[in-house]
Amino acid sequence: MARHLRTVPVAPGRWALLGHTPALWRDTLGFFRSLPETGRIVRVDLGGLPVYFLTCPDLVHRILVTDAHQVDKGRIFQRIRPLLGNGLPNSEGEFHRRQRRLIQPVFHPARIASYATVMERHARALADSWHADQVVAVDQAMNELALTTAVRTMFSRGLTATTVDEIKRCLPVLTGGILVRAVTPSLLDALPLSPNHRFDTAAKRLRAIIDALVTQYRRDAGGTTRHDDLLSLLLSARDAGTGEAMDDTQIRDELTSFLFAGTASTGITLAWVCHELARHPEAERRVRAEAAEVTRTRAAGYDDLPALTYTDRVLQETCRLHSVLLVMRRTTGPVTLDGVRLPPGVNLAFSPYSLHRDPRLFARPGRFDPDRWLPGPGAPPRHAFIPFGAGGRKCIGDAFSWTEMSLTVATIAARWRLVPAPGHRVREVAAALVRPDALPMVVTPWGGRGG
Repeated sequence: MARHLRTVPVAPGRWALLGHTPALWRDTLGFFRSLPETGRIVRVDLGGLPVYFLTCPDLVHRILVTDAHQVDKGRIFQRIRPLLGNGLPNSEGEFHRRQRRLIQPVFHPARIASYATVMERHARALADSWHADQVVAVDQAMNELALTTAVRTMFSRGLTATTVDEIKRCLPVLTGGILVRAVTPSLLDALPLSPNHRFDTAAKRLRAIIDALVTQYRRDAGGTTRHDDLLSLLLSARDAGTGEAMDDTQIRDELTSFLFAGTASTGITLAWVCHELARHPEAERRVRAEAAEVTRTRAAGYDDLPALTYTDRVLQETCRLHSVLLVMRRTTGPVTLDGVRLPPGVNLAFSPYSLHRDPRLFARPGRFDPDRWLPGPGAPPRHAFIPFGAGGRKCIGDAFSWTEMSLTVATIAARWRLVPAPGHRVREVAAALVRPDALPMVVTPWGGRGG
């Protein structure tokens, strides 16, 4: 017999009227990590909004895959719709399925191979720009690398240095403010606060830049020159059934989504890779040895990816330890989870960050151990690792991001060690994807200063 929502345990630390907001502000990461101790489904009150957190991979799999037709994206994506419009992360139902069919060829392996040449070029340029004993803000360098690579694969023409700089100024404001927008009441958006003004201005400017580029590409479409960048491919995409193309607003929304979703996660993950390798010299040496053996004296290329097996495990382990903090869904039809009957309109959530650090799922979860991903009976359980989501809403650009990260790590590791700068202790910062507060590192040749 199904149980009612009233039987779901409530997370400790709830205040009258404020709910769990004080506990979240006090220690966001610790709060999410603690939820599995309370139950498999746990009620958390965001102010007056009850949200039911799922703390086990089988329940998460249910809402992402098995019962995905009974849920939509919910509160977070409603709150960021003014930024992302109706792009893939936000769209629902048949429209989402149509858009995914239209866009999927853009991320075909053959296309990824062509984008890899841009990834290689920028990774090599970054490594070439460094010199021995230079102190680099690695978190900023990796975010800029990811953004530059994304922009250059999206738009092969029409970009001025000023436009690129404007995009680079807008994106950090948006990625830094999106989690706050998602979990705060919408009535706060209109308050004349400096963070609101910065966020709204950046969102408006980014949309205007992309609109102008789409218009320019449309105007130039009658020319004979062929372009294989993302914007050109989206302009030429046609629905297989109807022959219908996307309009300019939809293309703008998809490009904004790619920029927002792809660059931040890729840049932050690359920064964490550098941090983890510096903390684990044996892993660092293995990555370097693999890169040196595979690439010899050249930069890593797309054809080298199958041979970068240890680098691949390092990326998996980094993504496990440093994950997306919060994902939300909302029931649109009746769902029963763990014997609890959920009517339509219930807000659900889960934390990949917490899930990936659960000792029930990962032995010694705080330990950086790339070899836990070796195939065999000791490998992590199925469905427990979801860095890009799962099911029909899985990130469509996962192969793009993984290719870029693999090539960047191999290219840099073959040439340089990155040593933590003295005097700074790296802290995790709660954001859409948990990021380092700062990551100053000293560029060191192999064979020098402990290498």
